Amino acid sequence: MKTEVIKSLSNNFEGHSQTTENGIEFWFARDLQHLLGYTKWDNFNKVINKAKTSCEAAGNDILDHFADVGKMVQLGSGSEREIDDIMLTRYACYLIAQNGDSRKEQIAFAQNYFAIQTRKLEVIEQRIKDWERLQARQKLSLSEKELSELIYEQTGDNKNFGIIRSKGDQALFGKSTRQMKDKLGVPKNRALADFLPTITIKAKDFATEITVFNTKDKNLESERQISAEHITNNRSVRKIMLQRGIKPEELPAEEDVKKLERRVGSETKKLDDNPDTLK
Repeated sequence: MKTEVIKSLSNNFEGHSQTTENGIEFWFARDLQHLLGYTKWDNFNKVINKAKTSCEAAGNDILDHFADVGKMVQLGSGSEREIDDIMLTRYACYLIAQNGDSRKEQIAFAQNYFAIQTRKLEVIEQRIKDWERLQARQKLSLSEKELSELIYEQTGDNKNFGIIRSKGDQALFGKSTRQMKDKLGVPKNRALADFLPTITIKAKDFATEITVFNTKDKNLESERQISAEHITNNRSVRKIMLQRGIKPEELPAEEDVKKLERRVGSETKKLDDNPDTLK
């Protein structure tokens, strides 16, 4: 396919995209029909129905991607009438292209265009998830550092933090820190939180923040008092999670946060070194 044809088709597809009030990008099926080279709506509608079947088979809600709407069109006489149309998400357009006749130049282009664009969205979503996990881990580190310093101030023993944190883990997971490390395959010399999913990291952080607050507010001065506080807070957080159907000890391990940090940092450096990729 010639470069000028690719540029022309790309401009056509991008020029017909629209955005809802909620910021969701979509195309009207009647516009896509002509972009893909279909002259008859009935023939194009058959392709749409195949795409809907593919959407459902993939475990997605059809209505989330194919929204029936009515659209007013102007007739030759100057009057208007309403015709059926469909608002299509980018994913819906991708499925339609995949179910179209790839011998058509427009279909061949669309199959690749929407595949790449859909992949971009998936990459963005994954990067955001990675970023949120890194942020949660950094936040927990700060909370634990504050608790550690507070425990030393209150008890005068820098070993008490490790004891109190372990008791918190036992209360949150129903298993000791060592048992959780063995279960998740975490190296003995690494922090358990470096391999936990975001939801559990945030749970530990929430319990730690409450312990910090109450240790100050209630002027808790002994390891026994602070341990009791931390155990109570972790048990409370665990109770909430269980009520919502989440068993923290059953959630699988995630990528080592240090590897994740290096990868995200490397991707950021590549963007800094090659700013043209953002255009």
